[in-house]
Amino acid sequence: MSERSEQRSLILYGVAMALCGIVLMYAVYLLRAALLTIYVSVLMAIVLSPAVRWIEHRHFFGKKHLGLPRWAAILVLYLMFVIAVVALLAIIVPALISQGSQLWEQLPAYQVQLQEWLAKHGMNSAWTKIMEELPTAGSAVSSALGVLQSVAGALGAIVTILLLPYYLLVESTTLEHTWLHLVSKEHRPAFARMTQNVTIKVGRWMSGQLLLCLTIGCTASIGLWFIGVPFFYVLGLIAGLGELIPIVGPLIAAMPAILIALTVGPKAAVFVVIYFSVQQFIEGSVLVPRIMERQVGVTAVTVIVALLIGSELFGVVGALLAVPTAAIIQVVLQEFVSRDHAQAAH
Repeated sequence: MSERSEQRSLILYGVAMALCGIVLMYAVYLLRAALLTIYVSVLMAIVLSPAVRWIEHRHFFGKKHLGLPRWAAILVLYLMFVIAVVALLAIIVPALISQGSQLWEQLPAYQVQLQEWLAKHGMNSAWTKIMEELPTAGSAVSSALGVLQSVAGALGAIVTILLLPYYLLVESTTLEHTWLHLVSKEHRPAFARMTQNVTIKVGRWMSGQLLLCLTIGCTASIGLWFIGVPFFYVLGLIAGLGELIPIVGPLIAAMPAILIALTVGPKAAVFVVIYFSVQQFIEGSVLVPRIMERQVGVTAVTVIVALLIGSELFGVVGALLAVPTAAIIQVVLQEFVSRDHAQAAH
């Protein structure tokens, strides 16, 4: 083959690879929602695998042959999750309904107080402007339909995230063998070690997240009790659960506390806003970096950068997945660095 023909072949190969890369990136972009759902499901399976293994190897009545099969151990774990959710709802919902109805009855009085306060400070036009900017019936219906569509899509994703980990856990042995057989024999020990380290890291991330929820829930309950807000234990529980959703989760969880504080008085509501603001500042700048560094082994700088990048790329879901993703990337990089060092030593 002549030199010109070889150059032409290289150019054609380069153009073909570039086109394939563009097509692949476009396909990933089109499938980003499905791929993100699959990724979340895989993380859920990794998080649940130690608990499933523990239940699976329990010997009931002291007899070895009475241990649960894997599918039954997974169902037991799912059943425990459902019972926990139902118990939480039984605690939270009645209190919220009671306080919400009281707040609804007092809304006219709050409206009158707001109008009087605006009139006292010469801002009557502000109330008129607020009323004019309220959505019309048509726009409200359109917004409601959009919300319902988003909720339906979210429910579909949630169902998938709940079902797919079950099958991933049931077939985990087969999937692991398939994964290892995709690489050469000399690299299989490294890949097995990397998989084990990823499982450990993601499990520790979940334990760190639960520790954050417990810390926020307890401190929120204490703060609300000190301010004098009723049902402080329920509101603290909501605040702790809101910690599972980065960025907007704490804001959403703070709203019931603020609304219930309004039933006590405007001053109590202001104190609640200040308290939650300070709590979230400490949580974001101190607790999250330190706890995740200790539990997952990811530095505080890495946690903050991962949260910024994840939230920018995928919003709330990206922020939620930022820390475990950073931990997985860290495991992969450490494996490659240690392998390079071992090769250099030889």
